[in-house]
Amino acid sequence: MLEKRIKIKNETGLNARPASLLVKEATKYKAESFIIKDGNEYNCKSIMNIMSMLARQGEEILLKVEGSDEEKAFKGLTDLIENLSEE
Repeated sequence: MLEKRIKIKNETGLNARPASLLVKEATKYKAESFIIKDGNEYNCKSIMNIMSMLARQGEEILLKVEGSDEEKAFKGLTDLIENLSEE
């Protein structure tokens, strides 16, 4: 299992567009991926889970990835979250 604490930099947090990008990236992989925020676990492959998390700019989340392709999934998800921006 790989995990990393990540601070949300995107000014609108993980709202609809960033959440959909996150889910799209997570579903590319067999590995299970979750975000832990405020003691709750959210499945990265569920748009409803990610949007209900209400992650805002400046908040810290914990990304956890586990599975056969966890290294690829971890890199893809970490890069996406760390580099999100509203365009």
